[in-house]
Amino acid sequence: MGRKTFDIPEIYQSPIIRKVKDANKVIDPRKKDLEPSVLDFGPVRFHVPRHFGFCYGVENAIDIAYKAVAKNPDKDIYLLSEMIHNPTVNEDLLDRGVKFLFETDGTELIPIESLDEDDIVIVPAFGTTLEMQQRLKEQGIDPYEYNTTCPFVEKVWKRGKQLGKKGHALVIHGKHRHEETRATFSHSADHSACVVVLNPEEAQILADILTGDRPKSDFEKHFGHKSTDGFDPHEDLEHFGVINQTTMLATETEEVMEILKQAAIEKYGEADILDHFADTSDTLCYATNENQSATLALGETDSDLAIVVGGYNSSNTMHLVEILEHSFPTYHLRDAEEFSSPDSIQHFNQWDKELKNTEDWLPMENDPVDIAITSGASCPDVLVDEVILKILSFFDEAAEVEEIIKPFEEELEEVA
Repeated sequence: MGRKTFDIPEIYQSPIIRKVKDANKVIDPRKKDLEPSVLDFGPVRFHVPRHFGFCYGVENAIDIAYKAVAKNPDKDIYLLSEMIHNPTVNEDLLDRGVKFLFETDGTELIPIESLDEDDIVIVPAFGTTLEMQQRLKEQGIDPYEYNTTCPFVEKVWKRGKQLGKKGHALVIHGKHRHEETRATFSHSADHSACVVVLNPEEAQILADILTGDRPKSDFEKHFGHKSTDGFDPHEDLEHFGVINQTTMLATETEEVMEILKQAAIEKYGEADILDHFADTSDTLCYATNENQSATLALGETDSDLAIVVGGYNSSNTMHLVEILEHSFPTYHLRDAEEFSSPDSIQHFNQWDKELKNTEDWLPMENDPVDIAITSGASCPDVLVDEVILKILSFFDEAAEVEEIIKPFEEELEEVA
């Protein structure tokens, strides 16, 4: 897939982070170096990972959606649901007159039946279900006139279809209520028996059912609500492959694959394993892999804390938080509005699924304060800039942004 250039609206352009990223592309075009960049402002230093923020699929979605709005000023434009899981982007589209048809959980806000063939519906980056495609077609609407489905999600669907033609069942590693997994399940169930597993623990339960270490009746208890009707783990998993929700931890998907592969080896023997278990590792999203690898490297810095910027319902953002939590206190923020001083910060706790306040979150007594900072794949770089600028305002002796960014600008000038 060749790298194309996207038109990203001015409001998402970033004067700080963009220059760091562009300079790193010049210094390391083959993306071999995962060493974070350091923005040293004196009393505070920011450690910035090599890869983060808008991915190919998100840039593609934003490009298509904003062009659809610009080209159709006199038409009613609808998004099926949040185009990406970032409130800033979605709120801006709402301000431009775009309406949402559904909440992210599938709750209908505007009846599809109230639309007509002159209306435009934009499919989100997560894709949509075959059932939804059909409902839109019945209203005379082409759901793919403005299709922002991520190409890497479509790649997963295509691989699943190839396996379906060979008679393989599909195990989907994902969150079964997430829009992308709902879409992947729908497309996959059209040709294969399917079951969704959330994590390696659930994969092990499924593996134990396959090998007979657990009773077959356990399947209905754990997976009956997220599998195709009549799924038989003993018959359907005789030939299967694992595909995933692209925003899941790639290392976790690989673990799910290995657990189920070993179960298949135990049941069917190693000699014929490729007939029973399909290798689908080539479907793992490159951007998710890059961002997670860069975040692991960020976790190895001697930072005092980490800040991860992104929507509170963003799956890939939550996984970045999960990685960094192992290294230092980590705060998941929607944007810079979540704090106004070093005394208190509001942040999302994904384990308790609630917003929390933490006091004295910024250790001002440290000299310098080291902060690891990153963002999810659906987060505009400008929101990271705003967090950096707000933190800098707490330090009277901090260097000027122009001074710290200058070396990155010089790198770019050398190749211009």
